Amino acid sequence: MIVFVFFLIIFLFVLIQKTSYQEEIEEKIVREPLVAGTWYPGNKLTLTKTVDDYLANAREVEIDGSIKALIVPHAGYIYSGQVAAQGFNRLEKDYKRVILIGTNHVSGVNVQGISVPKFTHYKTPLGEVKVSSIAKELLKNSLFVNVPEAHTAHILEIELPFLQRKLTDFEIIPLVTGGLSLDQIQQAADILSEYVDDDTLIVISSDLSHYHTYDEAVSLDTTCINSIEALDFWEATNCEACSLYAILILMDIAKQKNWQAKIIDYKNSGDTAGDKSRVVGYSAIVFYGEEKEPLTKHEQEILLTLARDTLEKYLTEGKKPKVDETQLTPALKKVQGCFTTLNKYHQLRGCIGHILPQEELYKCVMDNAVNAAVNDRRFHPVTYDELEDIVIEISVLSVPERLGFSSGEDLKNKLRPMVDGVVLKQGWRQSTYLPQVWEQLPEKEQFLSSLCRKGGMALDCWQDTSTEVSTYQAFVFEEE
Repeated sequence: MIVFVFFLIIFLFVLIQKTSYQEEIEEKIVREPLVAGTWYPGNKLTLTKTVDDYLANAREVEIDGSIKALIVPHAGYIYSGQVAAQGFNRLEKDYKRVILIGTNHVSGVNVQGISVPKFTHYKTPLGEVKVSSIAKELLKNSLFVNVPEAHTAHILEIELPFLQRKLTDFEIIPLVTGGLSLDQIQQAADILSEYVDDDTLIVISSDLSHYHTYDEAVSLDTTCINSIEALDFWEATNCEACSLYAILILMDIAKQKNWQAKIIDYKNSGDTAGDKSRVVGYSAIVFYGEEKEPLTKHEQEILLTLARDTLEKYLTEGKKPKVDETQLTPALKKVQGCFTTLNKYHQLRGCIGHILPQEELYKCVMDNAVNAAVNDRRFHPVTYDELEDIVIEISVLSVPERLGFSSGEDLKNKLRPMVDGVVLKQGWRQSTYLPQVWEQLPEKEQFLSSLCRKGGMALDCWQDTSTEVSTYQAFVFEEE
């Protein structure tokens, strides 16, 4: 009897495990690509090259803040791909979640509210993208519904290859709106804004005016873009945009979050791959907010690990480790100035860097880890046996800006202790102190005189208005 009960328990355990496994397999529902091979290339290698070429051809545009959202077009790539790339190429951090919104494009399908699909993954020739569990949470609210037919259009799918080439590991919340009332727009904005954090990007998939002559389209679209840039909600309701309700949700969120909007590019099909008699308008608009930490915690950990691995390999083998760039985020491959600092028992053991951007950030960190260890003339070269007692600190620098001043007093008044790094230059002589040096030299005259001495200049060089003074800021982090 005991033996029977024992085997019965084993049998039930195996059955439960098998059922659980089967349910897990059954739960995966993949939305297959529907317009690959028509609206965009269906071959993985061709698609990769196409998207990468668009991104490489995108011009640089300065954004004074952290990007929170994009409005990008969704026509076939030959028509709007380059405009879309102008927006996507502004992404310089690795977002973990993308709220992807469009307005229903399927004729004859009625969406009462905002449709959330029951797919667990979206697929393109570049691979699968997971749908966030937040999608299921949204369906608990009556504003969000499931209308499967609404997700058979191209409008969300066509943005995914750009996201897959710019981001490394992200989930999406794919949403398709119907026609919404003002109350529903505000309700949607309130609900979605709760899920927006520093690791979340909103992407609105929308073209502008449709099938006007070239000049009429430019006039209509310019008025629309101006209203979006100004965050003029009521004026924007007059926009002729095919995902207008999605745009209005974003504008409401932007108002709540105090974001700003900026046009990056505008073209229509008459500029790209069509004639000018009946055109469709395309825009890339970025929404941005106050700049916060330029690197995520994960990116900081990657750089600190690279610096330590570099020191260990260089001090044992005389060479630096190889790095797989495909595993690095865009922020780590941005050309940027940096300093790598080595501290031992809370005392400086080496510090060297590049003030001006001259190579990718991860290379800057690795190169200057070596320089700080063996090329800082103030110290004997670091030995391998010392590494366990050394703490690595990394400073990522903004680009130095020239600071004008009329006297020594004026210069002191303009400097911000613990915020500004300072560069002094007279002819070929130059020196710099990072912002954290203010901790050791908190008095401005002491700080500046020491900096003059460091550069081999007279102690009062900072009072000479012919001395070039530049300031920069640093984002500093270290090993725990």
